[in-house]
Formats: sequence, structure tokens, C-alpha cells
Amino acid sequence: METLEREPLSLVTAAASHPFQVEVADTDEERARGLMYRESLAPDHGMLFDFERPTTQAAMWMKNTLISLDMLFLGPEGRIVLIAADTTPGSLEPIGTRRPVRAVLELLGGTAARLGVRVGDRVEHRIFAAPD
Repeated sequence: METLEREPLSLVTAAASHPFQVEVADTDEERARGLMYRESLAPDHGMLFDFERPTTQAAMWMKNTLISLDMLFLGPEGRIVLIAADTTPGSLEPIGTRRPVRAVLELLGGTAARLGVRVGDRVEHRIFAAPD
């Protein structure tokens, strides 16, 4: 299974900063393929879907995805605006929000609960400006 180059990312919660290694899907082809057909995902790995600019049309699905994922929808500054936890493998049901989203971070299902991730927490990565 083809993987993209990994980059560091930090998920910052009220309790701590959690390091991850993520693949960045920033082309239409990479975003369409996502984590399809993967049989596993390490607990400290994920995929960041970069839409390049904020959009209110961000919707994800689990077609051909074999593992449960947590989807963190990230606003323009990297703040979490929606958490879709423990998504159903193979589901064609769209998952999304009409709030402006710059990116979606997909992690292994259960990660958000394990780390105490909440709406309003943030992600630090090169695609987001440094917080003030």
C-alpha cells in the first residue's frame, strides 16, 4: 500500500501536546484515496487532509476504509471545530460540517477519547499559522 511522506504534527489539548507523524493529502487524488484499504494505523500516526483554503464543503466518508477512524475537522487556524469519533468502516454516509474547515485530521479510532481531545483544542502543523 502506497504511503505519503510523513511530517510531524502536534495535537494540543488542555492537558498536553501530543506528537504525531502524519501523511499530508494535499492533492485531489491523495484526498480521494485517503486511508482506503489500510489494514492498520499506528496510534501515533495519521493523515492530514489539506484543502489549501477554508471551505464550508468539507465532507468525508469511509468508503473502502477498513479501520475505524477519528476525524478532527480543523478551522483556518487549526482549532478543532468538529470531532467525528469512531467512524464506521466502509460507510458511505457523509461526515462533515458547514463551518469553515481548512483541513481534516484522521487518527486511529478512539484516539480523541484516549487523549481527551475536545472541540476548541488545536493542531500545530506547517499549514497553520502560529497562534498569537
